[in-house]
Amino acid sequence: MGIFSALMGNAGTVSQEDLLKKYGQLLTDNEQIEMGFKLIRDTFIFTNKRLILVDVQGLTGSKTEYKSIAYKSITRFSVETAGTFDLDAELKIWVSSEINPSIVKQFNKSVNVYDVQKVLAHHVLG
Repeated sequence: MGIFSALMGNAGTVSQEDLLKKYGQLLTDNEQIEMGFKLIRDTFIFTNKRLILVDVQGLTGSKTEYKSIAYKSITRFSVETAGTFDLDAELKIWVSSEINPSIVKQFNKSVNVYDVQKVLAHHVLG
């Protein structure tokens, strides 16, 4: 992921091996990481059981929140692809009965947003 893209808040793909090393202790038995993405300091991980959001907080990054969202609580999602002059694509996820999206993430061009949509559709739609 390029520094410009990172500064703009766009996510880039992180390898499964790197995610497993850093966040493997968060996984349950028989849970596997399918794909993950990193923003400047935050990470979000799609597993075969849930979506894990890692939110690094504070200036020093010493405090971290790990939020788990069961796929069954995701009611809808949208993917907006990058246009001709756009540098990124956008993912929006609605959880439970919320009117506004609970999660909004920007992806740089190195991420195939259709792969992200496919993982979400597989888990959310069954």
